[in-house]
Amino acid sequence: MSNCQTIEELWEAHTRKMEGYGFDRLIYGFTRYRSSTSLGDPEDFIILTNHAKEYTDTFLGEQHYVHAPMVNWALNNEGACSWGILAQMQSTKTLTPSEQRVLEFNYSKGVTAGYTISFKSVSARSKGAIALTARAGMSQDDIDAVWAEHGRDIHLMNNVAHLKILTLPYSAPNRSLTKRQREALEWVGDGKTMQDIAVLMGLTSATVEKHLRLAREALAVETTAQAVLKAAFANQMFILEA
Repeated sequence: MSNCQTIEELWEAHTRKMEGYGFDRLIYGFTRYRSSTSLGDPEDFIILTNHAKEYTDTFLGEQHYVHAPMVNWALNNEGACSWGILAQMQSTKTLTPSEQRVLEFNYSKGVTAGYTISFKSVSARSKGAIALTARAGMSQDDIDAVWAEHGRDIHLMNNVAHLKILTLPYSAPNRSLTKRQREALEWVGDGKTMQDIAVLMGLTSATVEKHLRLAREALAVETTAQAVLKAAFANQMFILEA
């Protein structure tokens, strides 16, 4: 994984490895824009999954994850947790009606056993987690037995995958930059003036401003400084061309 050059390459290798342990469906999520009341704009999330579209269209597209019990666990904890905790929550009637509906939806789609790993946050605004769903036909006891034998290795590999993902370029749909937009932001990040950037790029100042305006629009921010920060967070600046 440490040698992967793209998120796609890394994700393919990671899902294949996890499948060998019995986890054949994964959802990874990361945000840098968490607040006390929100996880931020879903368009800015890093979301990786190999679940079927019919599942993700509802769980992700309709934002069921907001009320998912294990997502709520991940937001308040770090480390790994067996989904066996869900049976305990049901027996003690501590699930909210919204959480119960998400659980019933998951069960209807065969998402019944697994583990959630909540990664250590590097800032108050960031959070990452991954849900590892056990293969159909495996019970929670079955996957708990796998974890008892291989859990330390599985946990380590997921931490490595998470840290590697954070180093790779990522652009959500409608958030990617053109080469010219990226170049203009890079010069702004280097502290160049508009006139300097025009000379360096061989363009007029008006054209440079157009590229910066389009970059702001693509990244859904109001200022160029915010655009530089968001592009840097997504590793879209100063990247090596293939």
